[in-house]
Amino acid sequence: MTANLTQTGQSAQASASVSHDFIAFALEKEVLRFGEFKTKAGRLSPYFFNAGLFNDGVSLMKLGEFYAAAIEESGIAFDMLFGPAYKGITLAASIAIAFARKGRNLPYAYNRKEAKDHGEGGTIVGSPLQGRVLIIDDVISAGTSVRESVALIAASGATACGVAIAIDRQEKGLGDLSAVQEVIANNQIPVCAIANLADLMQYLAGQQNLSSHLQAVTAYRQQYGVS
Repeated sequence: MTANLTQTGQSAQASASVSHDFIAFALEKEVLRFGEFKTKAGRLSPYFFNAGLFNDGVSLMKLGEFYAAAIEESGIAFDMLFGPAYKGITLAASIAIAFARKGRNLPYAYNRKEAKDHGEGGTIVGSPLQGRVLIIDDVISAGTSVRESVALIAASGATACGVAIAIDRQEKGLGDLSAVQEVIANNQIPVCAIANLADLMQYLAGQQNLSSHLQAVTAYRQQYGVS
């Protein structure tokens, strides 16, 4: 289902067709894998998503197109993109290129981990942060990257208007809310995702060669998931 965000404090994922195609693409590139993986929270997850494995030109081009489709469907109004270091840098660049191919030339920027004390100096590289800034990341784990990005954007006199991610794991953070829900509640900005855990489960149910993984993913969601 396509979700359109017109207010802050909401989340959405892309349409079923976009989410389905993205999951198939992530599996093809082995960015999405099944097995037993320990998360930052110490949980044993039956799946793992590593956006760093979108590591060639064609993959980045297609990834940017998936992000652009999800962002457009979300309805989030924005003026530029911001990619927090390090993964967000290439993500924001690929999305800017995808929008340029659609006829919308967007500025983008990213931050340095450490301030530069020579040349142009500072921590922000690229276009000056101004207007409504959409933060780009792969996943939201603890929300630290988003929180730091919101502060950087505000310090530059701009406004963080939302976050776009690849996968929403839809699992509890420290409390009853998911990491995405915590970001929404704490920052009062919408979050859109290309796909979420529910999309993954629906995809697995329809793929005979992958259906064996569905039971483990279902059990994991029952234990740690949120609606």
